[in-house]
Amino acid sequence: MPLMGNLYIGASGLQNSQNALNTTAHNLSNIDTVGYTRQQVQLGTRNYVTLAVNPKAVNNKQTGLGVEYSRVKHIRDYFLDKTYRRESGRSMFYEVNTEVLEEVESQLGEMNGEAFQTTIEDFWTSIQELAKDPASSVTQGLLVQKASELVKRASVVYEGLSSYQDNLNVQIGKQVEKINKYGRQILDLNDRIKAIEAGGIEQANDLRDARDQLLDELAGMCNMSFKEDMYGAVSVQIEGVDFIKDGTCYPMELDIDPGTGFYTPFWPYNASYRILEDGTREYNIDGAEVFDLDREISSDLNTDIGGLKAMLLARGDHRANYTDVDVNSCNLNKLNTLKLEDVEEYLKNPDKYGTKYYNSDISQSVLMNVQAEFDQLIHSIVTKINGILADAAGVKTGDITYTDENGNAVTLTGARYADVNSEGYMRGKDGSPIQLFEKITTDGYRKVSGTVSYTDEAGITQTVTGDFWVYEEENGMGAESLYSINNLQINQELMQEPAMLGFRLKDGSEDTKTAEALKEAFTEEVYHLNPNVKKTTTFIDYYTDLVNQVGNTGKVNRSIYLNQESTVEGIESARQQVVGVSSDEELSNMIKFQNAYNAASRYINVVSEMLEHIINTLGM
Repeated sequence: MPLMGNLYIGASGLQNSQNALNTTAHNLSNIDTVGYTRQQVQLGTRNYVTLAVNPKAVNNKQTGLGVEYSRVKHIRDYFLDKTYRRESGRSMFYEVNTEVLEEVESQLGEMNGEAFQTTIEDFWTSIQELAKDPASSVTQGLLVQKASELVKRASVVYEGLSSYQDNLNVQIGKQVEKINKYGRQILDLNDRIKAIEAGGIEQANDLRDARDQLLDELAGMCNMSFKEDMYGAVSVQIEGVDFIKDGTCYPMELDIDPGTGFYTPFWPYNASYRILEDGTREYNIDGAEVFDLDREISSDLNTDIGGLKAMLLARGDHRANYTDVDVNSCNLNKLNTLKLEDVEEYLKNPDKYGTKYYNSDISQSVLMNVQAEFDQLIHSIVTKINGILADAAGVKTGDITYTDENGNAVTLTGARYADVNSEGYMRGKDGSPIQLFEKITTDGYRKVSGTVSYTDEAGITQTVTGDFWVYEEENGMGAESLYSINNLQINQELMQEPAMLGFRLKDGSEDTKTAEALKEAFTEEVYHLNPNVKKTTTFIDYYTDLVNQVGNTGKVNRSIYLNQESTVEGIESARQQVVGVSSDEELSNMIKFQNAYNAASRYINVVSEMLEHIINTLGM
């Protein structure tokens, strides 16, 4: 090889050693950069120049042209990445659940078994005092006062839970916005990476790092899968549906419930729609929802992945009340799920259907479950107390037929009613049976004229015509008919004049029977948190059980979260063994490439001295 050509060999050594030093320095400068992947230099030989071909020889006569910078390898492990992203998403799911349950505990005011529990106990104490002296205006006033405190405090607790639902709803909107933002950024990085790597020489490693970091962030929010094609572009699926594919990002959109304002993420391209007069689209999102929230939550099914899904489950889809956990009320709400021919049979024998139509969907929603069970407690107290007062006011049960305001004949079977002309004991100023707890939107009793059929003590059917107060039954089909927290108030007449309760019979004696019935109502163990809980409890213990249920569920979720966090840390540690930058290793490489640079430099100096010697010698 000509002596001048040897300079190219030295120059290639200088150039590639310098590039390798730059890569090593780049690794060291990013040792603490989140998402950075260490880069590894790979050197190779340039093409050889063939001087002679000898078939009998082992090798041809060749001379090398030096070293070349083959590639800067992007060190990653696909399987570790995939595992890390799946498990980090699962960790985020249980982290959100844990945070929600801790917030619910805070909303209930129950860190040490106090707050609302005290409010119930105070009401119970007022009933006990009333039982000691029923006719006292002091004990009657105390009962009304503590009942008012019960309603107000219950409303505060329920509103706190509802406000947290709204807070989660806002976070859901932000999460969807962030997911779409990440999708656009990944799509942009795909294009930039393909443009840089199209020549097959340069690797867009820093851009790949940025994209991998976005994929890590995306994996925490939802169950995503990814795949890189031969051109370096990544396609992404969320919940098994294409999110990024073939150079296009398909963003999520939010459907807004007009009643609650709750967001539901959906895929626009999977939804049907119609064009409104103003040119906007009105979507029908049935079947286009991003998340199937009806599926069982299970690690085996990989349905417990992603913080966004956890938020949607925790928030639920409406403000829950006692009808969501009370079997009979739930069945009334679920009549539309029955076939028409089954409705009549159901109304005759609802027990036949058991808990089949119990709204078990709310059991996966932490907030809705607590809202419903808490409202059931208040509803049970309210209806029990009102029922005892109704019995004292002479309210009976029978079949009544009357003509409504539209002139239509209406027949009620098993209706609760009271004769308008009965004695005024436990009656309001208008003569209606007194209710301690009233509905805000509708009256508890409605005055009608008609005919009542009932069976007397001798078993003989009697028929009476006249004016009656008819109890407005809760039908479960509209919130205005329910004795629910958001629809409760204390009887305003009793607030002004508690002594209207009287607790004195026609003969002037104290009505100790009604007072004792109120007392016994708080000691009956007949109430369940929900149809799936077999344990019966009293009003006092009900709330304790509710708080314990939240605490135990929170403890379980925290335990799962901590275990999952350890799993993620273990996988991340293994991943860092592959992608992480080791200062010791990089310093060792720096010394190696520095020595290679020095060797190439000395080689060039030797060749230069040889050339100088030859030229000077020939020149002489």
